[in-house]
Order: sequence, then structure tokens, then C-alpha cells
Amino acid sequence: MNHTRFVRGPGAALVGAALLVSGCTSGDGSDGTRSGATASEAGAPAPHLRPLPAGVPDELRPYYDQKLHWRGCGPAGFECATLRVPLDYAHPQHGKRDAEVRLAVTRSKPRGGDQPHLQVNPGGPGGSAIEYVQESAGLSYPEEVRKRYSLVGMDPRGVGRSEPVTCLTDKQMDAYTRVDQTPDDAAETRELADAYKKFGKGCAQRSGKLIGHVSTTEAARDMDVLRSALGDKKLDYVGASYGTYLGATYAGLFPGRSGRLVLDGAMDPSLSSRRVNREQTAGFETAFKAFAEDCVRHSGCPLGRDSAGKAAERMSAFFARVDKKPLKTGDSGRTLTEAQATMGVIRAMYDKGSWPMLREALSAARKGDGSQLLALSDDYYERGPDGTYSNTMYANAAVNCLDLPPAFSGPEAVRKATDSFEKASPVFGRGFAWAALNCGDWPHKPTGSPHRIAAKGADPILVVGTTRDPATPYRWARGLAGQLETARLLTYDGDGHTGYQRGSNCVDRAVNTYLLSGTPPKNGTTCH
Repeated sequence: MNHTRFVRGPGAALVGAALLVSGCTSGDGSDGTRSGATASEAGAPAPHLRPLPAGVPDELRPYYDQKLHWRGCGPAGFECATLRVPLDYAHPQHGKRDAEVRLAVTRSKPRGGDQPHLQVNPGGPGGSAIEYVQESAGLSYPEEVRKRYSLVGMDPRGVGRSEPVTCLTDKQMDAYTRVDQTPDDAAETRELADAYKKFGKGCAQRSGKLIGHVSTTEAARDMDVLRSALGDKKLDYVGASYGTYLGATYAGLFPGRSGRLVLDGAMDPSLSSRRVNREQTAGFETAFKAFAEDCVRHSGCPLGRDSAGKAAERMSAFFARVDKKPLKTGDSGRTLTEAQATMGVIRAMYDKGSWPMLREALSAARKGDGSQLLALSDDYYERGPDGTYSNTMYANAAVNCLDLPPAFSGPEAVRKATDSFEKASPVFGRGFAWAALNCGDWPHKPTGSPHRIAAKGADPILVVGTTRDPATPYRWARGLAGQLETARLLTYDGDGHTGYQRGSNCVDRAVNTYLLSGTPPKNGTTCH
């Protein structure tokens, strides 16, 4: 259970896709993947993802040849349609309702009949591409990019408006977010394990057959069906965070149909779930150190002003105090637990612009008011003011627990690994280790495993990595760029999650030039 997530865009709220484990491929071999392979903790190389045949199979032709029926929707200038795809690509049954999935699609209205499309995914898994395109990218992307492309967002299967996965009631989700993720005794350990089991059981009961068909590979294949239905010869794409894994998977399966792909805040698909979680733990520690170093330079820093090291110690001590005595919030009797306080701090690590907000929230918490940290936690979990939740967290777990074998099979395995997580992050390590147990008792067996993606023959692919990215550590960008045969690595020496449209003119210029002309920056370019 790690915390890769996505951003809406400059000035917009940062939305959650917590508790993710790295995406992977279907393991049955029916869709070009290699079954049963895993990457060892010692670093044994993972197998390569095999591309699918270049031609479209006859049984899938009705999906590839379908015509989309567009209608006005959302803000002015957008239209929507529904794309039909098979529930199971290994056994497509065209026209049979319970064997198909309806996917919701939006696009900015084309400015001409020959205008190409740019598919966009904001990450997660679980992020709504429709919401992102209509509320952020459709407004914030540079005018020259919006003139060249019709921006397209498709909610992946199980997400948002595309037959969403559902797991808990809103009240049950409220209780779930409060469960102690740093258990101190056997009773708290059972409570946490039971919470994960109840979550998975709820997903299976409420989502039916869909729960076994929301893998990243299937979502990537859906993207190719959409490409064909849109009339594009190649896929042009911008993916952030988990969206980089989705885009890289597409390139691996369909290298000949991959056009201009931007993979921003990259993930490394060759890593095991445990390595993903542990390395992300270190990423959040790096981000917290950067926050602490900034905080101690401000008068009134709630973590003191002597050193970043002392600030980290005080942060841990604060979590321990809240664990013993939750804080009042003034919100209909809701209190702030340690789990929610931790999530509030994690939420602020994604965006340097949130650091002042976190300083204020921690200052208020020192005075016994947990309302601001609770608001940050609610924002992370996408809990609305009326107490309702989006399906982001449900889709997130469903995709991730299908994509990779679990990091841990049970509490004892977590205990044995806790020291390594705490070494990676004294502040967050213990909680991250226990959070990685979430897929240990998942109701559906994983269908994927770690693998490398070469995408031999694809057009140049632009991989963007941020040096102090908490959710997708910079080493993952280097890892993915080292696998993709045509990759160009663009480095942003900065803070926060992802690099495009995050305040660096250098990064934005390089990405925009690539999208407009197809010319990527020189490999190894660094922006500040």
C-alpha cells in the first residue's frame, strides 16, 4: 500500500490516489505477457513485456471499428461519448452486455476534422481523466497544445464514470480511514488486518466480475480501442504518476502505434510490490526533510527552529501523542486519529505549495485543534463536505492488488520487514510497512508480476523525473528510462510530485516542444 497519486494542475486541489502498488501485466499469457515471473528482493532482472501482434484479431474488430456518438457535456467546449470494450480480452463476447464494459470518454471539441487527439491520464490508479481534462488540463494546458490537439480523457475501467468499483459505504469508509496503521499490540494488529479484509470483501461483493478485470494491461488495451475509435493512427499521450505506468504499458504492448508519449513522475514496472513500497517510503522521507529544512527557517515553525533532524523527531513524537489521544476537530464529533494526522502530513508532501498550509495545520494541532489536518486527510481520501467519498480509493486498491503479488502475506511478514522501512523513513516507515499489508488478503488472485518494458520500435518517449518527488522517487524515472529503448530522460531538480506544469519554465518548454514538434530534449537534460 503505497501513496502514488496524481495532481489536477496548477492552483487546483491535489486529489488522492493513495495506497497504490505498482502496476503490472496480466499473468495468463493470453495478452502477450509472460506468466509467473517475479523480481527478487536481491534485484534479479524481471522479464520483458512482450508486444501484442500488430494486427487486430477478428474477434476484437467490432470494438476497434465502433463509432463514437458524441454529445455536449460538462463545461462549454467539451463533448462526451461511451466506448464499449470486452470485459475479458481473452474471451471477448461482442454484444453481450455482461461480458462488456462501458467506458466514459470526454474530449475538447475538435477544431477541425483532422485534428489529432491527445489522451491524458492524471494517475492513481483511480483518478478520473474526465474530471482532469474538463476541470484542469482543458484550461491549464498551453494554448498552442490545445490548438494542436483535442484533449481526451477516458476514465479507466472501474474508475469514476466507467462502471466504478465500489467497496464500502461512506460511514464504513469513515471508520476505515481512522484505523490505526501503527499497531502497538495484538488487538490493534487484528483490527488492522480485519479492516483490510473487510475492505476487500466489500469490493468483491459490490463489484462482481469487474473486480478481476481492472488490471493496467486491460486498461492499456482499452486505450488502443479508443485510439482506433477516434481515428488516430498512433496514440499521443500525457500520463502523470500511475499514468506513466499505464502509458509505458501501452508502449510495450503496441510499440508500432505509440506516438508522442510523455511519462511524468515515472514508475518502474520491474520492481516488486515490497520494493515499490519501501522505496516510496524513502521518497516521502526525502520530501519531509525538504519540508523540515524549509520549516525551521520560518518564525513560528511548529516543529521548532533548531534543525531539520529535531523537526523529524518532533513530528514522530506528535504522531505518538495523537495515537494516545485523538484531537478535537469541531466537525460533528469527528476527532483526528494518528492515521488521519499522518495522512494529512503525507497529503502536503506532494506539493511544495502546500507547505505553508501544513505549517498552519501543525501549529493548530499543537494547540489541540486537529481540524486543518483532518481537512488535509479528507482531501487525500476525496471525502466531500457532505461525507461522501469518490471511488478513487476503491479503484486504487482493486487495480493494484490485481497488478502485483502482495508485498506481505500477513502480520508476521510485516514485523520482519519493519526495521528496513523505518531505516528508509524514521517518520513514516512503520506506518508504510503496515499499510503495505492491504493486498495480503485480497479476494482475487493477482494476475500480474514485475516486468521490464522495452517498447522496441516505438517513437521517442519522454520520461520526466523530479529529484525530490515523494510518491514516485526519481530513481524510478531513471529505471523506466533505462528500460524503454527510445526513452529520453528529462530531470527536474525540484520538490513535489511530477514536473510538467509545476512552475519550471524549462520543463514546460521541453514537454510542449515535444508535443508540438515530436522533438524530445537531449537525453539527460536537467531543469531547475
